[in-house]
Amino acid sequence: MVSVSDSLSAISNDKSLVLFNTIALATEDSSILIGRLGLTRKQFYSRMSELTKAGLIRRRNGKYFLTSFGRIVYGAQELIGNAIQYTLKLKAIDSIDTPEFPVEERDKLIDTLINNSEIKEILVSRDRNNNIPAEKEIAHNKEIIVSALIKCSSLQFNLSI
Repeated sequence: MVSVSDSLSAISNDKSLVLFNTIALATEDSSILIGRLGLTRKQFYSRMSELTKAGLIRRRNGKYFLTSFGRIVYGAQELIGNAIQYTLKLKAIDSIDTPEFPVEERDKLIDTLINNSEIKEILVSRDRNNNIPAEKEIAHNKEIIVSALIKCSSLQFNLSI
């Protein structure tokens, strides 16, 4: 059984993350990947082994591919990457995130500052969910994440065709 910690640990190293993303976006052979990253063969296969054990990739006919779980992790990682681009704007939103600040005004600010619909939905849905029991909020957030990941998976599918 793979844990969240195992999955995140497998991509926590910069070169492992680059390997993972390269596999997600293209299907190059091992020797090209080793050369591009400046890894020794041992380092390369050690990282690939970690990614495989974490259930993120698999090897078939000498090529590496993302597993279904890997595509989901890739989509989540892509969402995090997009959020990083908004760091300063997210800090601005956090600075006005007080009980005295009207929710409607906060939502308008989010709409003005953030043009990524997935990030915007996550930020706005928090306000809608404040009066919803925790179980329903978790289910709602899972729906948002799954829909974002389905979009990323279809992109991955189109790239691999």
